[in-house]
Amino acid sequence: MSKGVTCTFLGPSREGSSPCLGEMTCDKRPQGRGAVGRVILLSVALWGCGNSSTPSGGGLTGAGGSDRSSEGSTEGTPGTSGTTDGRTGGAAGSGITTAAGGGNGAGGAVGSGGGAGAGTVGIAGTSGSGGRGGLGSGGSASAGRGGASAGGAGMIGAGGGTIGTYGGGGMNGGGGAAELPPAASVISVLRLANSYFVAKWPNAGTAIDSSHPSNIWTRAVYFEGLMGLYGVDPQQSDLDYAVQWGTSHNWGLNEGPSTTSANDQCAGQTYIDLYNISQQAIRIAAIKANIDMVVASPMVNAWTWVDAIQMAMPVFAKLGVLEGSTSYFDKMYAMYSYTRNELGVAGLYNTTDHLWWRDTTFINPPYVEPNGKSCYWSRGNGWVYAALTRVLDAIPSNESHRAEYLADFRAMSEALRGVQRSDGFWNVSLFDPTDYGGDELTGTSLFTYGMAWGVRTGNLDSQTYLPAVAKAWAAMASAVHSTGSLGWVQGTGKQPSDGQPVTYNSVPDYEDFGLGCFLLGGSQVARLSNP
Repeated sequence: MSKGVTCTFLGPSREGSSPCLGEMTCDKRPQGRGAVGRVILLSVALWGCGNSSTPSGGGLTGAGGSDRSSEGSTEGTPGTSGTTDGRTGGAAGSGITTAAGGGNGAGGAVGSGGGAGAGTVGIAGTSGSGGRGGLGSGGSASAGRGGASAGGAGMIGAGGGTIGTYGGGGMNGGGGAAELPPAASVISVLRLANSYFVAKWPNAGTAIDSSHPSNIWTRAVYFEGLMGLYGVDPQQSDLDYAVQWGTSHNWGLNEGPSTTSANDQCAGQTYIDLYNISQQAIRIAAIKANIDMVVASPMVNAWTWVDAIQMAMPVFAKLGVLEGSTSYFDKMYAMYSYTRNELGVAGLYNTTDHLWWRDTTFINPPYVEPNGKSCYWSRGNGWVYAALTRVLDAIPSNESHRAEYLADFRAMSEALRGVQRSDGFWNVSLFDPTDYGGDELTGTSLFTYGMAWGVRTGNLDSQTYLPAVAKAWAAMASAVHSTGSLGWVQGTGKQPSDGQPVTYNSVPDYEDFGLGCFLLGGSQVARLSNP
């Protein structure tokens, strides 16, 4: 069994009342689901602080059960109810959990008149009960995160809320699992991760190494994420850093103006975003000239690997909107359609599984996983999913191929929801959890990005997909070290075996693109969360 440590958190309480200080037991392991520490508490524990500025305030948060154990199968005993005058919350159960992942300790009950504090919980496990919320006069109940259904993937606990003295019934475990922490706590985690990277790379124009300038795709993906963070939490320092990056490269592309590589064109996404903030012609001169060259050519077969769809497709969408010209949209569709339907024999998209092979080498001959199923690489599918998200977010509602993009986005969403793990992560191999199975952050972040955007914009059903987003964000936040560095990042590659072993403490060959994926996912979660 992992050794428990005490984690202390300090942060703002709900509705602007005074800060609250608390501590809980968490599982601090260097390589595992419980390796959460201070960072996850910023995202989850601050959420549970009740308003205790008056006697009718909510009860304090109950402590959650431990994450998981290698022995024992006893569930945590439920916490006692809070007093009805709102001054004291109930204590949580101790929560000894199972080898399958562990049941949750019960959340603290609420006193009369105040909102309930959500109990801090361990990772969902077998037969865990939902946290019991109390409802006081005028207050709202909140449930702890539920455990898994017996025999199934870790999803939502049972456990309805208790009836308050004056109020209606409390929310059940399902409601608790579908909730997200406030946007401010999500942003604080994103800021921690970004600050670590900027401190390591204070000059945005510094070459990554002797053979790679900082405008290659890995760094361009980071700046996509940074602009996502800037969009939800505008900070002048972020804008200055991005402008410094573009200026250091004279707003040019790696390999020059005549490149047809999507990897080189990726920087154009941020160049266009920065032009939209300050209309300086130099910022888009190179990328526009390059894409105009592609549009004027008969070439449609440049995107021969799925990563390319994310690197370049949004550039066409952004230019089409900026210039008010459908020629960019038409070329974008022709290239997407070729890769989807024609490349190789019948394209890279499997219309039955609604997922993508990374390139033609995964089809002819077929790349078969150890369990006999097709290999669908997590991050490769994440690239396409993010591209569809970014394109749909940019193009107008009457764009002639929007319905097709949206249909693919929704079909992928359902396929991805079906293979999400009970702890919120996705495996590097989507159809074979035994092929280098384990936590992986980049694919998970990109899937979270798309699903959160889909729920927020009404393109995905909230009741169906919000629980998946909530679990995914909890998984993402658990990968952040107290320093801000990220764990569980698979390095560059094309398949599950690349960059292995991927652990909480492993450092990938390039740290920038993993952070970019993380910031993209987290920024959409922050937009979806309540203030």
